[in-house]
Amino acid sequence: MKIVIVSDSHGQTDELLKVVEEYQEADAFIHCGDSELPADSKSIQPFVTVNGNCDWTSPFEDEKVLKKGSYKIYITHGHLYQVKTSLLSLNYKAEEKGANIVCFGHSHLVGAEMIENRLFLNPGSLRMPRGRKERTFMVLDLEENKAVVTIMNFDQMDQPVAQYEFEFGEK
Repeated sequence: MKIVIVSDSHGQTDELLKVVEEYQEADAFIHCGDSELPADSKSIQPFVTVNGNCDWTSPFEDEKVLKKGSYKIYITHGHLYQVKTSLLSLNYKAEEKGANIVCFGHSHLVGAEMIENRLFLNPGSLRMPRGRKERTFMVLDLEENKAVVTIMNFDQMDQPVAQYEFEFGEK
């Protein structure tokens, strides 16, 4: 199962359409907020989308839970959980929701890490990356008890920035 994850596109429309076109075989598209687009925008339509701190007029919810096979994915922007300083509050919320994958943005810093058998994914930013020059998004390939996360450079979609493999379950 393939899921494409973006965040912090801040008004960009062509970039979102290009990602969808490039990964049209994906099983789901997630936008972790700060799209700054109305819900009826053609470019945001394919995405499961949440509000970000810059989405003042959008009708999106602050959080969503997406069930994909044996995985429960919690989606939020992150500003309500102070993700720029710690993932502790977000981890508590994900535990409350029963999620084993958490998708969030807000910091514009791309990252993937496993905390307490829960995978945290921040795709970075399609518009204003921090900590690196590449405008990034993620491709998440899910198998039974395994996740492969590929960090993609929007400007060179044929060249991944990095790839990581995570396993779920007791070790």
